[in-house]
Amino acid sequence: MITTDLRATNTYTIREANPNEYNTIGDLLVMVYDQLEGFPSVTEQPQYYSMLRNIGELTHKPGVTLLTAVSQDDKIAGAVIYFRNMADYGSGGTAAHEKNAAGFRLLAVHPSHRGYGLGKLLTQACIDKAKKQGHNTLVIHSTKAMQLAWAMYERMGFLRANDLDFLQEELPVYGFRLHLK
Repeated sequence: MITTDLRATNTYTIREANPNEYNTIGDLLVMVYDQLEGFPSVTEQPQYYSMLRNIGELTHKPGVTLLTAVSQDDKIAGAVIYFRNMADYGSGGTAAHEKNAAGFRLLAVHPSHRGYGLGKLLTQACIDKAKKQGHNTLVIHSTKAMQLAWAMYERMGFLRANDLDFLQEELPVYGFRLHLK
């Protein structure tokens, strides 16, 4: 568990999500991703949004952890899903074949909690988990619609990895790697 005071009036805790929070987190993911300008809508990619809505189902696989950022008043402020084993990562392209690597996907922060560094905090929690588990690399994917996150990942040391790029239906998805060792 990581607790940090990001601004004087807001303290957030990053922790593993409880099963009774999965539906709230699924609704958050759907809302955030559906609002991304240039990202496919619910009607354009219903299967993708069904996966978001039912995010807790991914945690049934060993080594898959749903992390959440919780505000001091116990509100779900953000979430990300961490994959200890890339075979469970579930993206297109070659990411599932990465050796000695972990990954994370589907990072989202509720609009009312943006500007407090929660995306960075959730990303750092994934980096810390991957290092603790002895991985050499952490893999992520992003899209042009997620330019804000993309820039944050690069500031944190992630490098573009063209070999991890793929198309999700007609949406280009771009791979990134962070070398941990």
